[in-house]
Parts: sequence; C-alpha cells; structure tokens
Amino acid sequence: MTHPLISPQQAQSADGPFLIAVEKTGEDVRVTPSHNHARGQLLGALHGLLSVGVDNQQWVVPAIHAVWIPPHRTHALRSHGAYSGWNVYIEEAACAPLPAEPCTVRMSALLREAVRRAASWRSAILDAAQLRVAGVILDEIQSLPRERLGLPMPQDARLQRIAHALTHDLADNRRMEQWAEWAAVSPRTLSRRFVDETGFSFAEWRQQARLLRALEMLAADLPVTTVALELGYDNVSAFIAMFKRAMGTTPARYFHSYAADPAPAAASTATEDDAT
Repeated sequence: MTHPLISPQQAQSADGPFLIAVEKTGEDVRVTPSHNHARGQLLGALHGLLSVGVDNQQWVVPAIHAVWIPPHRTHALRSHGAYSGWNVYIEEAACAPLPAEPCTVRMSALLREAVRRAASWRSAILDAAQLRVAGVILDEIQSLPRERLGLPMPQDARLQRIAHALTHDLADNRRMEQWAEWAAVSPRTLSRRFVDETGFSFAEWRQQARLLRALEMLAADLPVTTVALELGYDNVSAFIAMFKRAMGTTPARYFHSYAADPAPAAASTATEDDAT
C-alpha cells in the first residue's frame, strides 16, 4: 500500500494547521485505495497524469487541472507512471464556503505558486503571512473555472450494463438505438435517463469516456494513430478533431505545453457524432 502523504490523524482531525500542503515526486507509481477523511482535499499533478475516483465518478487529471474532494467523500487515486503531485488538506470547518460536490478545476499560476509556498511550511501554527497565502488557496478553489473531466456512472442497472460494456470496449461503435435493444430498454428511456443520471447525453458520455481513455493512453506515450484506432475512430484526423474540440488543442501540443502553460485555450463543449 502506498504510504500516506500526511498522517491519518491529521487527515481525520483539525489538529495542526487548518491547511496542510504536500508536494512529492517519486520513482514509483502511486496507488491509494478507496478511503475518506474529515479534511477536504485539493490534489493535482506536477507532471504526468493522475486518475482519481470519487464516489461514482472517474476523473483523469493532467497537470493543468486539479480535483476538489469535499470532506468525507470516498476517493481513490493512481498515477500513470512515477508519481509527481501535490495535495492540499483543509480542515472540515474551513470547507464550508467551498464546493459541496467534487469537481475538477482549471489550475492557475496563482494557485500553483500558493500551493508551492504552502508545501514549504513546517510550523504547527500559521503566522499572519501564511494565513494570507492559505486564504488565496481557498479563494482560488471557489473561483477557478470548473472543467468537465469527470465520467459519472449511471445508476439504472440497464444503463450501467451499457456503460460498463462501453468502457471495456470503447471501439464499439453501435448506435444508441442498438445499445438500447441490447440492454432491453427503449431508446427514449435510455436517452432521458443518461441525461438525468450523468448530466451527459449518450453521445456526450461516450465521447467523454473516449477522451479520458485517450488522455491515459497518450500519457503512456502511445502513438496518436494507435489511440485513435483503439478508441473506434476510422482515422486519426477524426480523433484529433474530437480532441481539439474538447481540449482546445491537438494531442501533441496539449502534452508538450501544459507543464509550461497552466491555462491553455478554453475547451469547446462540442461532441462527436453518435455514429463516430
């Protein structure tokens, strides 16, 4: 089991500073099983990519994003390659003005520098200057743009069956009507329940699943052509077009630029055609 970044006692109580920040770079993959604690947690990657599971959602987190996890929410993490990341733990009482639901936020240079400063603190009591920096971190969590990098799972058993089948074979290009017949549900019910239970239409959900898997595969240095074909695209151009609509840039530029630029062009909400 991966060693915790702070002690369980600190994670479960208000002992010590109300805000604790940690940066860590290692040589091993980091895997933390499902757990929860009383402190809220903001986490992100310094380099590379993290996969984070929170409740019934999955997030893929590159270095330009961070995930906010409110107190007492069950979550798990794994790194893609050697772990290089940061975490901020905030005592429960101080989380009241922060988002009540888990979310992904776009990083800012200000938040990155504030976390770096906070990770250097060693005192049990924050002085006036440190409290101001901690306040900046809280303000940034509240105000930074939210990003749709999560993949919520539907609750309906029939839709779950479809979702699990899709995530196991994202190259399966069956249309929604064909999936509905396979799962013994009407197309109208499938369409309505996907939106009600995940916030995505069926086509948007499948694109989101493909996008998150693409980020994982690209972070493992797989060729773009290989990624495109394994995700069910007829050609690499169609995959690159989808990626650019969703992330605001091409895969190559995205992975070469995010470390230097924490805020690339805003992503579009356009989705792929259902038959893609």
